[in-house]
Amino acid sequence: MSTTQITIRLTPCAKQNALMGWEENLFGERTLKVHITAQPEKGKANKALIALLSKKWHIPKSAITIKRGDKSRTKILDIEELNPEHLQ
Repeated sequence: MSTTQITIRLTPCAKQNALMGWEENLFGERTLKVHITAQPEKGKANKALIALLSKKWHIPKSAITIKRGDKSRTKILDIEELNPEHLQ
């Protein structure tokens, strides 16, 4: 089973839960911008992020792991079973 690593830029306390699209920096690294309505306290925003990605990409929550950035807006996720079409 392959694992895909993606970088997320999370905005908590947003008006709605949404995937806002991909952004590319000067080095060509891509970051997925995500808005979440949950507060960034006691892991609520992280849980909401995992639930949103699981729902949108039709993968189990257990397939998504926060590798780095548990308490940061910028997170690196390891995702198993991810269809490459979701990365477009």
